[in-house]
Amino acid sequence: MIKCNLCPHRCNIDRSKFKGMCRATDKVKIALASLHYFEEPCISGKNGSGTVFFSNCNLKCIYCQNYKISQEDFGKEVSVQHLADIFISQQNKGANNINLVTPTVYVDSIIKALKIARGKGLRIPIIYNSSGYENIDTIKKLNGYIDVYLPDFKYMIDELGIKYSNVKDYPKIAKEVILEMYNQVGNVKLDKNGIIKKGIIIRHLILPNNVENTKLVLKWIKETFDDNVYISVMAQYFPTNKSIYYEELNRKINKDEYKEVENYLYELDLYNGYIQELGEHEEEYVPNFDLSE
Repeated sequence: MIKCNLCPHRCNIDRSKFKGMCRATDKVKIALASLHYFEEPCISGKNGSGTVFFSNCNLKCIYCQNYKISQEDFGKEVSVQHLADIFISQQNKGANNINLVTPTVYVDSIIKALKIARGKGLRIPIIYNSSGYENIDTIKKLNGYIDVYLPDFKYMIDELGIKYSNVKDYPKIAKEVILEMYNQVGNVKLDKNGIIKKGIIIRHLILPNNVENTKLVLKWIKETFDDNVYISVMAQYFPTNKSIYYEELNRKINKDEYKEVENYLYELDLYNGYIQELGEHEEEYVPNFDLSE
């Protein structure tokens, strides 16, 4: 934390004294730890995913549904020991896994907490749930600690990353780190109950008026991994945060856009994974960040 370069921004600052692009200090901050049932079926299952939502993020997505914690610094500080205890508590509640949501800027502390928790009997899979905008050296640190990678692949068009998330080179960086993630955990492996134990699931959120971006992302996944990874295509977008001020984003995706993406999945012969149904109450996927654990 003295010279933080955990993410591609490489702020190189002392986080005990200053805040970088992510606004995080040298203390871990979380907004919620709970059993979560709205993840992919192979993650949540019947028992739920032991999800820890970390505050602060190295992206500034104008449509972020969790902007309260990712961009407004909401949350509470916890020690590394307390974080380890939270992991054990989630396991004791019957969670299928520990799901680390937006963990990037706390990787060093998370590794320490996982070491402590393993010493106390933590044995369920660890999921790294991130934006895909990662420093590859940070991902390499996680080798041996993470069982399942759950990265977003938001943009194949660089200009969209600049416009909507305030980051350059998103496609280049995401491709590099997703390849590293796959090299670490390999093909998807499920247990007898259909719960994921190892592998990578690549998420992509369909944005209104941006179906071509979605197609480019899916095409790269098919050409790079074929059926060796799972894909999760999400249709839950709704205008929120600053996206309400962008005309092209100020609506949900429509049936034509959804159908075009669905047809393209079949055209590519991509079958391993999920495509979220087009619903009417997408807001229900946003957790109540009440600081509970």
